[in-house]
Amino acid sequence: MRFLNFAVVTRHIVRPLGVLLLWGLAALAISPQANAGPYSALVVEVESGRVFYERNADELRHPASLTKMMTLYLVFEALSRGQLSLDDTMVASAFAVSKPPSRLGLRAGDTLTVEEGVLGLVTQSANDAATVIAETLGGSEPAFAVMMTEKARQLGMDNTVFRNAQGLPDSAQVTTARDMYRLGRALLKHHPQYYSYFSTDSFWFRDHNFHNHNHLLDKYPGTDGIKTGFINSSGFNLVASTKRNGVRLIGVVFGGMSHSIRDAHMMEILDDGFAQMEGHEPAFHLASFDGSQFPGMLRKPLEKAVGRQPVEIEGQDEPEPPKLRQPKPKKAVAASEEPVGHDEREPSWQVRVGAFDQAKAAEQRLAEANKTAPFAFRHAKSGVVSRTHLGKKTYIAYFNGLSKEDVALACQSLKRKKLECSPSVSG
Repeated sequence: MRFLNFAVVTRHIVRPLGVLLLWGLAALAISPQANAGPYSALVVEVESGRVFYERNADELRHPASLTKMMTLYLVFEALSRGQLSLDDTMVASAFAVSKPPSRLGLRAGDTLTVEEGVLGLVTQSANDAATVIAETLGGSEPAFAVMMTEKARQLGMDNTVFRNAQGLPDSAQVTTARDMYRLGRALLKHHPQYYSYFSTDSFWFRDHNFHNHNHLLDKYPGTDGIKTGFINSSGFNLVASTKRNGVRLIGVVFGGMSHSIRDAHMMEILDDGFAQMEGHEPAFHLASFDGSQFPGMLRKPLEKAVGRQPVEIEGQDEPEPPKLRQPKPKKAVAASEEPVGHDEREPSWQVRVGAFDQAKAAEQRLAEANKTAPFAFRHAKSGVVSRTHLGKKTYIAYFNGLSKEDVALACQSLKRKKLECSPSVSG
């Protein structure tokens, strides 16, 4: 385990926080007010609002399947006012069943009850069920996303914008750790009669048993909810609610490198919160955190653009990510050099992004491509190589040292901008 460069000062010993090696966020836009690293966290005592731990709590992040907390909030609200009942049936559309995993495996025309939809979200984090709910309540998913964002404003979630009901990748769907705390608290306070659904351990649906992705329900005493999430651009996220000796804490963690690392850190900061409630000094202090190695910067998108299509690769709620390479500084090589070969981390891919008559034009293309797909190229090396054919010199702009997944993400982003993306295995 590689440890990040910050010190952890405890009551008795200094402990490394290796659990905070985190995935980078995709760069969406440049905004000097919204620096975005991969990690943020918050622990708050619900009744008093006392904050026991926070880090980057107001910086923008992608919510991933934490989005479903708001989907469920609107379901619970509809149930409370009699617009829905738990036994009402909903019909799955072709659009809903086309959603990628995680899902219940619905087919177009299948029906499920509102309660089955709720259970599908809190256990399997089912994207198909979330979309069925969105279409049932909003008429369409874009319309439901508007409802979600409007409700976020009513709850004081001023930095949150929703674009879909599941949390599938959309560059404009953003939130903060503090906003997710506010949503978790609202679910507890406004809909206590339905909150117990979040503690459901497993859910049988059509001969399949779906288990809750929130492992703290079993591993951390007092935990009774609420939601996990993962997409590539957010890392592994979690909002957890735990009650001990009459004290309830809500913790939020964004950006874990795996669900186990995320869970371990959540338990650590919750432990510290409960200890502080008993009069102890904080268990640790983050002395420093160097976020400069992470490329992402986010800004809050315009809410009127709700409904734009996802621009990232899709991710499941709780997969283990591939083994990550440590971020490396990008290095441009001279025009006469060959592309730098890949290192021992196999396999390695290369992407050609353009060929030009002049080296300067090739360098400009590198900058344009990197701006278009910064997350995909976060570990890559860039360069320009010259080739001569029939007396004519051509300058080729390329990135190498990429994973297959990064290549897919890069080409998707580049082709949207009508830029060349020609992948090949390097070395």
